[in-house]
Amino acid sequence: MNSLRQKTLSLKELKQQARRLRAETATDSAPISHSKSLEMIAHQRGFKDWNTLHASASNRPAFEKLSLGDTVSGRYLGQAFQGEVAAIRTIRLGQLYHVSIQLERAIDVVTFDSFSNFRRRLNCTVDHSGVSPARTSNGEPHMILEL
Repeated sequence: MNSLRQKTLSLKELKQQARRLRAETATDSAPISHSKSLEMIAHQRGFKDWNTLHASASNRPAFEKLSLGDTVSGRYLGQAFQGEVAAIRTIRLGQLYHVSIQLERAIDVVTFDSFSNFRRRLNCTVDHSGVSPARTSNGEPHMILEL
């Protein structure tokens, strides 16, 4: 399983998991070190080592409703879409997030009849409820995610 699709855990939760693993696998004759248990947790999650997992977990945004690899649907510039979260980054903790969504099918983001602009990837800033603060000329949010 791709590590990005697994449930996102905080560093604290990952370290607790390593402590439990160490306690469960330790025997009197062959105890494992805490660093070894951290490495084992990293490998279980598909990372090269603990440092790589630590860096990945540290860089994750605190957007609890959305994680990398999640399938999402919603509306972008008035067009319905469904896709996978390809990237997410915190802009203002607890308030604004930049999301990048790889679409299952391209959508036409232009409403003008004699012109089209199809997109397979959407990039937008959304708030904690999945709604873009940016608005179109008719007052609708650029993006509305159905969380």
